[in-house]
Amino acid sequence: MGKIAVERLFMREYIGFDRLELEFAPSLVVFTGPSGAGKSLLFQGILGLFGYGRVEARVSQIDIVGPISLEEYGFEGEEITTIRAVKREKLRYFLNSQTISKSLLKEIFSPYILYLRQQEGDFFSSSNMVSLLDGVVEGEEYPQLLQEFKELYDRREELRRELRKVEEMEERNRELRELLEFEIERIEGIDPREGEYQELLEIKRELSRKERLAEAIRRGEEIFELEGAVQEALQLIGEPSDFFEGAMSELREIFIRERERLEELEEVDVEELLHRLQELSLLKQRYGSVERALEVKREKEEELERLRNISTERERLLAERERVEERLEGLARQIGRHRRETAALLEERVNGYLEALRLPQVSITLLPQELDRSGGDRVEVELAGVPFSKISSGEYNRLRLAFMAAGGKGSGILFLDEIDANISGEESMAVAKILKELSHRYQIFAISHQAQLASQADQHLLVTKVEGRSRVRELRGEERIQEIARIISGEEITQEAREFAKKLLKEGR
Repeated sequence: MGKIAVERLFMREYIGFDRLELEFAPSLVVFTGPSGAGKSLLFQGILGLFGYGRVEARVSQIDIVGPISLEEYGFEGEEITTIRAVKREKLRYFLNSQTISKSLLKEIFSPYILYLRQQEGDFFSSSNMVSLLDGVVEGEEYPQLLQEFKELYDRREELRRELRKVEEMEERNRELRELLEFEIERIEGIDPREGEYQELLEIKRELSRKERLAEAIRRGEEIFELEGAVQEALQLIGEPSDFFEGAMSELREIFIRERERLEELEEVDVEELLHRLQELSLLKQRYGSVERALEVKREKEEELERLRNISTERERLLAERERVEERLEGLARQIGRHRRETAALLEERVNGYLEALRLPQVSITLLPQELDRSGGDRVEVELAGVPFSKISSGEYNRLRLAFMAAGGKGSGILFLDEIDANISGEESMAVAKILKELSHRYQIFAISHQAQLASQADQHLLVTKVEGRSRVRELRGEERIQEIARIISGEEITQEAREFAKKLLKEGR
């Protein structure tokens, strides 16, 4: 996978800049120029497009190359990712031509952007150091160990939640059982069956029309008295009587069946029927339907069975938790061994950088802690006799650079605002070389007033102010020698400064 880098920047009407269009190298880009020319403003303009700070330009846009995970946020990934901001009545952001909020923009790009301007107290936190170590540990099996540990840890937490629920249920067991038994008995007392309510309503309807139906059948049966006359007439006419005999036979069967049904209705106890309908109506009012009442009864019976077997369930959960915790402890020990070995190597690498930076040596210590999702290790980083609270912002960030370089992994876009300020030439060159090394993995934008870093740049951009307007141009050849010499000797450039600038550039190449 390629490195993520800002390829192109466009701005119009941005504070001191009228129009700005730049293409960037994917490695170490250094901005120099007189104080107040607009270097920090330019940084803020770029960072604003990633959701960090305000966007002040009327129109601004950056094109980014490299793999960026956009699909999970609902945006289509493209070969070049474009962020655009337009400021009219209000500010609007666009990501690959789709509108996007500032907060979501920052969320998407926060894994790729590092801005080392001020001391950030969480870099040397235990959790961050654990993550750093995990990224450095060698071996294909190590990520699998971490993954298995995380999955088992999540399972242990799930088991703890289930056990708490079971224990709470045990405490309320008697009360719950009584409530469930009462609910079941209430439904069982009525003992409904599916479809019964509709059947009884049909019987009630038939009872309401029983007398009318009996009278209608009685009057209809008078037709059978004329059956012989009709047959005789058909015989005299010479027409067959089969159809008539069949119809009369079918009619006689219908009347017989209905009389039998009427006789059955005579046996119905109306008061009992109405009482039963009232019972079933109460179930319908409470549960919505008789069928739902039967479903609730089954659910309550299952829950009651679980309550009766709660002790068995608790024992099963406890046994599984014990197995999981035993495996977790074993995995934590294996992970800890890998981390301790890696911490020793990382400490040696970091101190190699710190020696050149004239910073105190560090120690990286792993201490046991209660298991969390990262394992059973707490990492402490200590400078020799110097607490982090006592070091300057510049020292803090140079120390951080040493860790980033020693870690050997990680990538993104790194912004550095005068990280080499107020340090000696040797220290400045050490910083420059570390940044040169890091630029193989990071695209680095650095503001500097030191010749050493400027000489190491893969791309050197000069920010100046002419007639109150800021301008940016890339320096090459003689112009670059002239600017580095200005940084060394001031506005009155000496021949010695020019020679030293040439020497630095030659060493940088």
